[in-house]
Amino acid sequence: MGTLAVISLMVALDATILVSVLPTLAEDFGGTTTDAFWAGTSYLLTCAVCQPFIAALSDIFGRKEMLIISVLFFTLGTVLCAPIAKTFAVFFAGRSVQGIGGGGIITMGQVIFADIVPLRQRPKYFSFVLGAWALGSVLGPLIGGLFVEHVFWSWCFYVNFPFCALGLIMVPLFVKLSTEKTSLASKLARVDWIGGFLFIGGLTAFLIGLSWAGVQYKWKSVQVIAPLIIGAIGVMASLVWESHGAREPFLRPSLFYSSSAVAAYACALFQGLILFCALYYVPFYFTAVRFSSPTHAGLNVFPVTCFLLPGSILISLLTTRLGRFRWAIWLGWLLAAVSCGLLVFFDQNTKTVVWAVILAVFGIGHGMLLTSINVGIQAISHVEDAGRAAAMYAFMRTLGMSIGVAVGGTCFQNLMSAKLDELGLPQDIAHNSEAFVSTMALMDPDDPVRVGALEACKRKSIPPLTPTA
Repeated sequence: MGTLAVISLMVALDATILVSVLPTLAEDFGGTTTDAFWAGTSYLLTCAVCQPFIAALSDIFGRKEMLIISVLFFTLGTVLCAPIAKTFAVFFAGRSVQGIGGGGIITMGQVIFADIVPLRQRPKYFSFVLGAWALGSVLGPLIGGLFVEHVFWSWCFYVNFPFCALGLIMVPLFVKLSTEKTSLASKLARVDWIGGFLFIGGLTAFLIGLSWAGVQYKWKSVQVIAPLIIGAIGVMASLVWESHGAREPFLRPSLFYSSSAVAAYACALFQGLILFCALYYVPFYFTAVRFSSPTHAGLNVFPVTCFLLPGSILISLLTTRLGRFRWAIWLGWLLAAVSCGLLVFFDQNTKTVVWAVILAVFGIGHGMLLTSINVGIQAISHVEDAGRAAAMYAFMRTLGMSIGVAVGGTCFQNLMSAKLDELGLPQDIAHNSEAFVSTMALMDPDDPVRVGALEACKRKSIPPLTPTA
């Protein structure tokens, strides 16, 4: 459990550490907001699409072996991002390789956890891994801000190397699970290559089309419509193949045997979507609208950390004691919905106590959901599907994270572009908003461009220039 907690902390930290760094990254690499946006999306996309296939490979090649390979991929991606990357192209390649390794670490941690801990005790022990994941996710923006202000952004990746070294030492020493001894040729023959190709390729194409829509290309453009259609066809073809053609399917239809199971996986998807949409764009609100430094922007997300982590651990202990989990899902969604609705009050002059309380409620709600949804999926699934169900939970949550960042970027740029156009300001400000933050901070407070850009960031619609009755 200690090994799983250490590598979970590493992956979670890496998923959000760039949140406060994106404006500096765009400026140093001479890129646009779109480039900075892909710095996060490229990691989350590859992290999500590979998880179910890696979980299936672990049934064939072994849990420990796939976990070690995942840590190696994560290490290689880190090397590409920090010491080597001098352009966005190399940086994206490194983030994509990191994502494959991170996805493997996430899903293998869930599978191994389900293998070694009895169902009734899982909520209690899950708090170890969940605590590490939650801590890394929310501390990432703060640590990234400290690095970019006091050292350099590349330290956001150098910090991974001690964790990578620990993982490569601890996994062989402490993960003692073994697999059936057969020849490499027989193992390769068991892999569902067709299903994996259709699913990973189709889902990747769909997510790329979704990420491009309204950001790099118009929704009606062939660059958006083509990958969306091709991706949807690929995913549907993979599902048909898994149900009727595969001898050893990597997507088990039995995971979705009831409406309760489908609802639980949908909860995991939407919870990941909402959480990461907030973790990426709440710090940007502080830097772009309130002109906070990267460190303060990360520090301002601290109310989420302070309540998400203790809340998730408390729910773990209560669920173990009571043997019930549905109450926590209901209450968690209620608090999450209320806190998301209250985010509309975020403005230039929002008082500290107001936004701190809203973020605290947000943290409590999502802390309850992180534990209760995972436990619910484990309780609903068949005993023989426990490992795959844990992997599917991790996949759905990570897929939601990727979609959340993509949808957030699309909504932000489209709406800000429209408001800038209404004010007669260039729409390039929206497309380069990450890099424009530092420029805007140096402008005179009464500069019309600065005033208009801030107005375009507000939640309220822009009033007409001529007063009306």
